[in-house]
Amino acid sequence: MPCWRRKAQPRWPFRRMPTEGFAPAKVNLALHVTGQRADGYHLLDSLVVFADVGDRLTVSPASELSLRVTGPCAEGVPTGPENLVLRAARLLDPGRGARLTLDKHLPAAAGIGGGSSDAAAALRVLSRLWDLPLPVAEATAVLGADVPVCLEARPRRMAGIGDQLSEVPPLPPAWLVLVNPGVPVSTPAVFRALARKDGAPMPELPACTDAATFAAFLLGLRNDLEPPARALQPQVSEVLAALGAQTGCLLARMSGSGATCFGLFAAEAPARGAAAALAAAAAGWWVQAARMLPSPGQDTRATT
Repeated sequence: MPCWRRKAQPRWPFRRMPTEGFAPAKVNLALHVTGQRADGYHLLDSLVVFADVGDRLTVSPASELSLRVTGPCAEGVPTGPENLVLRAARLLDPGRGARLTLDKHLPAAAGIGGGSSDAAAALRVLSRLWDLPLPVAEATAVLGADVPVCLEARPRRMAGIGDQLSEVPPLPPAWLVLVNPGVPVSTPAVFRALARKDGAPMPELPACTDAATFAAFLLGLRNDLEPPARALQPQVSEVLAALGAQTGCLLARMSGSGATCFGLFAAEAPARGAAAALAAAAAGWWVQAARMLPSPGQDTRATT
C-alpha cells in the first residue's frame, strides 16, 4: 500500500532528546542548472528550504551497527550497507555500534531529499550519542550532493555540486503543500533530457517581508529540471496544474528532479484546505501541508 494512503504523521520540529532526530523534507524553491564539469557532474544554483514534515530517527547504544526501517513509507527502503543512514554512521566512526530505527514518512526518490536528510539526522544524533564532533558540511558530500545542506537543515543557497552553501536573508513565514503523484522520475534521465546546461544563475535574494512578495520574486526564477521531468512523466504537469488551481496558492513548482511538487501559501488555513482538497480528489497522491521552517533564531510565528 502506498505510504501516502495511511494516516498522516504528526508534525514537530527537531526533538532535543539525545537519542532522537528529525529529518525534514528538503524543498528546492528554485533550481538553476548553470554548467557541467568535465567529470559529468552538473553545476547548480538552488534556493533550498525545509518543511516541518519528515522522517524520524531513534538510536540506542549497541555493540554492533544495525538499522530497522518502520513507518508508512518503509516498503522498499534497504536496510543493508547501501542505506545512507548506515553510510553516515560509518563516516562518523566506522568502528562503533548503535541500534537505529528509521520511521519513514517521506516517499523515497521523490526530489525532497528523504535519504539525504535521513543521513544528516543520523550524523546529528550519533554525534551526540557517541560524543563526537559533527563533520563539517562539505565533508559529508561523499554521501550525496544534498547531504551538506540537509546537515544544516536551514534556508540556504546551494551552488556548485551541492558543496557551496551560503546564507540567505530571513525568509517570510509561509506554508507549503507537498504533492507526489506516486510515479517514478529518473534523475539521470531528467538531466540527460535537459535542453541546455548553461543557464544563468539566480539573482541575489532580496529581503522579503511577506509571502506574496517572496512568491513574486520566486516567479522570476525557475527549476530547470521541471520541463524535462514533465516531458518524461506527464503526471508532474497534472500535479502542478492541480496545485496552481488551489485558492491561496502563490506559486506551484517542482522540487529537485521530481516528482514531488510544492505550492507556496501565505497562511496555514488555505494550505491545509488545499491539501485536503487535493487528497480527496486524487486518492493515490501523497499530500502534506507543512510549515516552511525558518532560520534558527528567526521569528517562527506564521500567519494562520
